[in-house]
Amino acid sequence: MGVDIGGLVAIILFYLVILIIGIWAAWKNKSKPSHGELLRNEVIMIGRRDIGLTLGIFTMTATWVGGAYINGTAEGVYAVGLGFIWTQAPIGYAVSLIFGGLFFAKTMRLRRYVTMLDPFQETYGGKIGSLMFIPAVMGELFWTAAVLTALGSSLSVIFEINVHLAIVISTVVAVCYTLIGGLYSVAYTDMAQLFCIFVGLYVSLPFAVLNPAVTNIAITSTEYVYREPWLGSVSPESAWIWIDNYFLMTLGGIPWQAYFQRVLSTSTASRAQLISFVAAFSTLILAVPSVIIGAIGASTDWNQTSYGLPDPMDRNETQMILPIILRYLCPNYIAFFGLGAVSAAVMSSADSSILSASSMFTRNIYHGVLRREATDNELVWIMRAAIILFGSLAAAMTWLSTSVYGLWYLSSDLIFVLLFPQLVSVLYIKGTNAYGCIISYFFGLFLRVGGGEPYLRIHPFICYAGCHLDITFPTGPIYIQTFPFKTISMFTSLMTNVLVSYLTKFLFDRGMFPQKLDILKGFVSQPKKEKTNKITSQTSGNTDAVEQISSDKEDMDPLNTTSQNKEPVVE
Repeated sequence: MGVDIGGLVAIILFYLVILIIGIWAAWKNKSKPSHGELLRNEVIMIGRRDIGLTLGIFTMTATWVGGAYINGTAEGVYAVGLGFIWTQAPIGYAVSLIFGGLFFAKTMRLRRYVTMLDPFQETYGGKIGSLMFIPAVMGELFWTAAVLTALGSSLSVIFEINVHLAIVISTVVAVCYTLIGGLYSVAYTDMAQLFCIFVGLYVSLPFAVLNPAVTNIAITSTEYVYREPWLGSVSPESAWIWIDNYFLMTLGGIPWQAYFQRVLSTSTASRAQLISFVAAFSTLILAVPSVIIGAIGASTDWNQTSYGLPDPMDRNETQMILPIILRYLCPNYIAFFGLGAVSAAVMSSADSSILSASSMFTRNIYHGVLRREATDNELVWIMRAAIILFGSLAAAMTWLSTSVYGLWYLSSDLIFVLLFPQLVSVLYIKGTNAYGCIISYFFGLFLRVGGGEPYLRIHPFICYAGCHLDITFPTGPIYIQTFPFKTISMFTSLMTNVLVSYLTKFLFDRGMFPQKLDILKGFVSQPKKEKTNKITSQTSGNTDAVEQISSDKEDMDPLNTTSQNKEPVVE
């Protein structure tokens, strides 16, 4: 098959439309009057905290429902050894949005933070708090790489162009409109992209299901026809891995800057919670077509199609199963429409993650640690440079793995083990200090890295119970852990933080350690944390009351860059 000129022109026009929407969003919101509450660099990160309900729901949903979500879910259902029951991310991330709305969104929004890392630097100081940037930015980069891999796969199937060339082109488009309008451009393009992915998948689905080469997916869910049943199963020896992965997806899906960027950009705390709950429901709806498409892949006699034999599994093209099905099981005009829509839509996660990584670097590393005297104009330019840098890094990381689903799992690993217990500690456990933070951080890292990582070919140096050599692993023999070591590593990190913090406080309070040994200043910033908690508890549920506290808010802002004007509430 050669390059289809009509389809190529259509996708170029589609990309131009997305770029124009991003430019329009930047122009529309640039003309808004400034209320003096946020600096220019902060407006790029979270807007003017005036994201309405409808826009908030669309951008929150689109952030999760991107290339990794759509292509990865189809790949998981299709792949031998996985199946639907092992495709855990859609349900796991939907539940994470519910938990995030219940326990984290309101607290973070009431305290009026700008990034997810602000509470860490507020409590532990700039340098210790900046340690959290490492797992946070790694998670965003892995996530973006998964999205771009899916996007490149889709475009390469449509036009038979090089996958990496497609990734570069798509990255350039996403970076361009993110540079122009920041959060506003990302949010408004999310609306268009989410509409496209919904229409593109649901319009294409009936044609794929009714193709003569496809056996009834209800039959192949439990019976062997062309291959193992796509429903999948959980054996007793793998049950702990299954449970471990669900904890990873559910709790590891919360401490993401991409999530909190939307939470912190809303006009009220209650609205931040509401968009989390609605987005959880929306992500499940948008996972349904991908699940069915993955099942179709396992139910297709590929010898009856122009794709032919060997099938995608034997050709090691499982990560491309969604675009392959749309291309070879649907009419051309439907295939180009569906694939073009998906290709444009999956950028909705890439731009969010690139903006998130750039926001944390600019505010919490460059301004918070390296140059506290930096001007607003300087930070704007650093932000723009960071967007280009992280976009380039994410594109380069797509060379590390051929599995979208593998990158998808990896994107939550470090965040789950290192960042989630620290976020719980800093927001809800009184008395944690810098000593507990840093010791638990590196101990959790040791336990997680010690368990190895098959997708990166990292062999474990800690063999937990049930560790064994798997010679059937797709990338070659590797030691596999059957013990839920990720969840145990996370819980151990949390407990270590609490125990070390209380122990050091006891030793310093009793005079067993002199104050001059407090080299991390673990107790200097503690009163500020208690003050913050007191303010939040007194004003919980009343956003307007929080907005009236000007002198206390000055202490709560770790970078001290936010003025105290009341926020505009835009319905």
